[in-house]
Amino acid sequence: MMPQANQPQDVEKSIAQIKEFISKNSSGIIVLPAKATPDAIAAGSSLYIALMKLGKNISLVASSAIQSDMFGADKIKTDLQAGGDNLVVSFPYQEGSIDKVDYNIQGERFNLIIVPRKGSNKLKSEDIDFSYTGGKIDFIITVDAPNLNALGEIYQKNQRQFEGSTIINIDRHLINNSYGMINLISKSSSSTSELAFKVIEGLKIEMDTNIATNLHAGIVAATNNFTAYSVNADTFEMIAKLLRAGAIKKPMQPLNGNQFGRQMGNSLESFGQRLPSFGGSQFGDPMPQQFNPQPVPRQQQPQQIPFNSPQVTQQQPQMQSFENQAKADENIERSPNAPEGQVNSNETPENFLKPKIFSGSGGLV
Repeated sequence: MMPQANQPQDVEKSIAQIKEFISKNSSGIIVLPAKATPDAIAAGSSLYIALMKLGKNISLVASSAIQSDMFGADKIKTDLQAGGDNLVVSFPYQEGSIDKVDYNIQGERFNLIIVPRKGSNKLKSEDIDFSYTGGKIDFIITVDAPNLNALGEIYQKNQRQFEGSTIINIDRHLINNSYGMINLISKSSSSTSELAFKVIEGLKIEMDTNIATNLHAGIVAATNNFTAYSVNADTFEMIAKLLRAGAIKKPMQPLNGNQFGRQMGNSLESFGQRLPSFGGSQFGDPMPQQFNPQPVPRQQQPQQIPFNSPQVTQQQPQMQSFENQAKADENIERSPNAPEGQVNSNETPENFLKPKIFSGSGGLV
């Protein structure tokens, strides 16, 4: 039973519905958002490779050309066409470089013959691309797009095709309005690549090195090298599976101020927060300050002054008598009327409150 549109669903239930629907259909399109992040490119290209391995007629499209080193990213097109039964042979062409195109049949082989014009370079086999067209669109998979308008011109120019197709919505944004017929939305996920991993795993598709490398790079980029607040134990378990599948770790590119602001905004978005976008003038790359150290003058040696040692006359040191000090203390504690050697602790001496002045020899003045 197909779910109703615009209804959020459980992740496991959504994956089961995606598996059932794709197994019954053969032609589809994966659409990336107009402002595709490395996470979106990784998720989309990984799904493209995986569905191609299932033998599906799949196209990967975006509103504009995307430069990326992800595996499969070179297959991104800018027009909404599904793969079909019509084989298209394409190669670089310059006006007047082809003399004629011919064919012949030898036994059970069909040979397409491309004859270059005299003086032109011959066609190189590595420059030839093969694709399919003419197929109908059974489903459209949107990746990392909170709404259809986020897809840009590819949606605006083909709204009828979107309206007439089953949309599979794969995303993690908090503001996603569940616009698909099947909505795989996990707002607690730290990356869309993690959702793509679950779909590929649910479809029982082999996780090869190319897919694993893409998804690993997508998760690393989305989580800012695992420093995002939404990273949890499931994230690291998935990374472990990708590394076991042969994922190749790629070095992260340093972030400038603008990228750091956007990255932090994406990280905090999982908790319902978003940081404002920072202007390049304020948080952009700082201009290197030229440092001109001032020469430090050598410290001048102080003028030497002859030193004549003064004559020291030996004096006899005066030793303080500890016996006198002890006797003075004893006199303070003794009552005036008490005999010598006897201390009256119950009577207060008359001169108790008077200030006491001691002489240099230790006696009381």
